Amino acid sequence: MHAFIFDLNGTMINDMDYHTRGWLYLLNHVLGGNFTWEEVKPQMYGKNQEVLVRMFGAGKFTDEEMERLSLEKEKRYQEEFRPDLALLPGLMDFLEKAHQQSIPMATGSAAIPFNIDFVLDKLNIRHYFKAIVSADDVVFSKPHPETFLKAPALLNVEPTDCLVFEDVQKGVEAAQNAGMNAIVLTTTHQPSEFKNMQNVLRVADDFNDEFIVRLLEK
Repeated sequence: MHAFIFDLNGTMINDMDYHTRGWLYLLNHVLGGNFTWEEVKPQMYGKNQEVLVRMFGAGKFTDEEMERLSLEKEKRYQEEFRPDLALLPGLMDFLEKAHQQSIPMATGSAAIPFNIDFVLDKLNIRHYFKAIVSADDVVFSKPHPETFLKAPALLNVEPTDCLVFEDVQKGVEAAQNAGMNAIVLTTTHQPSEFKNMQNVLRVADDFNDEFIVRLLEK
């Protein structure tokens, strides 16, 4: 394995419930919707603009309005999550060991730079990543492979030499579409939800998992 690519939300940090809270506040209190937690949670994938279209239909908002609403939602999310911001158990040690072994690493996320910067800078881990691919860097969201193909190009490695860390099915599917194997973190979904996905090497609770630790054993 020559490179690691990490999804951000739900993979490096356990923050998906905070995103749900942010969306619920925006959709119901700002936009006058009447959505439940159960209705919102399955729709939280891809770019924020795509979420707004899924929830309210196409043509409801202009591009400028969606940009503004997207930022408003992320500010709410950061306000909620800031006191609990932390990497998944074992990840800091994993990043440091991989860095010491000169393994190139990238983030490949549907998050906007505003949120990626929030995590990388608040946790002081930006120096571990040689490439960052955000929602602003791609045309097509996961499960399209664009995110996971841009990252190895920036790292100057072959896609098939990359291992992806993900937490949702569409991310794992994107990895498969890019010719990559994946390790799943179970912050967001149950292991059974990935049982038919052929490129999943391991489903783990966190980065202290024995299989993940062994990836860096020489």
